[in-house]
Amino acid sequence: MKALIIAAGKGSRFSELTENTPKPLIPILGLSLIERVILTAKEAGIREFVVVVGYLGERIRAVLGNRDRFRVKIDYIDNDEWKKGNGISVLKAKQLLNENFFLLMSDHIFDARILKGLVNYDMKGSVVLAVDRKEALSGDTKVLENNGKIVEIGKDIENSNCIDTGIFLCSPKIFSYLEESAKEAKTELSDGIVGAARNDDAEVFDISLINPYIPIMRKEIKALWMDIDTKDDIVEAEKLLIENACKGRNDLLATYVNKPIENFVVKRAVKKGITPNQITILTNIVAYVSTILFLKGHLLLATLITFIVSFMDGVDGKLSRVKISPSHLGKMEHAFDFLFEHSWYIALAFYLSRTHGLTSIMLVTFIILFDCFSYYCQQAFEEVKRGYQIVDYGELERIFRKFDGRKNTYIILILFGVLLNSPFYSMIIMTFWSFVSAGFYCLRAMKHLYDLDQKEYL
Repeated sequence: MKALIIAAGKGSRFSELTENTPKPLIPILGLSLIERVILTAKEAGIREFVVVVGYLGERIRAVLGNRDRFRVKIDYIDNDEWKKGNGISVLKAKQLLNENFFLLMSDHIFDARILKGLVNYDMKGSVVLAVDRKEALSGDTKVLENNGKIVEIGKDIENSNCIDTGIFLCSPKIFSYLEESAKEAKTELSDGIVGAARNDDAEVFDISLINPYIPIMRKEIKALWMDIDTKDDIVEAEKLLIENACKGRNDLLATYVNKPIENFVVKRAVKKGITPNQITILTNIVAYVSTILFLKGHLLLATLITFIVSFMDGVDGKLSRVKISPSHLGKMEHAFDFLFEHSWYIALAFYLSRTHGLTSIMLVTFIILFDCFSYYCQQAFEEVKRGYQIVDYGELERIFRKFDGRKNTYIILILFGVLLNSPFYSMIIMTFWSFVSAGFYCLRAMKHLYDLDQKEYL
């Protein structure tokens, strides 16, 4: 399925910014508005785009190119009537769109889940409009719907119960409605939708019905969309994008110390062109510096560096989500995390073996053993209960997740041990806590899986 992106207008509300730059190229966290539209649509599986350009269109062409940068196909159409309503821009693309297509605005940011929902939508009319149930603000296009059909749409209608998100699933028949309205000198897209609505031919897709829980993020995130019309909208969008990139249900250190530092770094890194892979490589280099320092007995410096690694480790993932640049290779990050984290404990154990013999080696062996067992218990649960992580499945798990046996808890214990000149006792407590954590997740996974078996049996 193709996506048509309207990118012809000047953006009068951004007059000071769009005098020499088209509005679709206004940047938000290192990506222009239209780049965000394309990358978000690509997340939903769309690989072919038709972009209608007008005001300073050559600059949009220069930035986007036609294929290589995003690994998608982009065709361009020039709209020399861009000063008219946006319905004219849609009509310009008629010859290139002979099957169902998405219609998107180049100055909106939105959630890929909206498009994924529309991909599977059983469209019965000529157009489906994604709508939001929130209260309309000044400038919003209001919609009155009844039983899933659009009754009325427009900025000035008196009665409404939802608002237009600017995201459409259209059949080619939408062009006939736009042509009819253009004959009456009505050139806005909404004029064509009004015509379809009068024909009982326009439906709505309610984005509030999209499941807000995202398993990989361990939290609920409402389906996002924003119409970027002012500088204040840019500020709000940046805050929202960074907040949505933060995972939920974290431990205390990650929540109250690392998160604000990570957000500060991410906001600046995206504007400097720093990539997630660069952060990942740097994180691993710094992590193994700490390992070497543990081996040599520089325990306080080594421990302080582990705290630096702790927040660095959260930056690459957030950076990837903010820049909409996920990769299959990025899935390897957690494997490398496991490797360097446990290299710290092994290096510390080898240093402590000078005074405590094989006991410290035995302790770190059990830490690794229990950590691996805990991980596989969680994996066993997630393989059965797809869409959920056990650390977020129940209230007890959510509480325990804040201080369970993992990197941030261990480095805090090591720090206390080093400061109290008793790092060996830190190893003992870490071993005990890794055992408790493994036992907890084992028992909880067994309970939940047993309950599922009983439900299936009944």
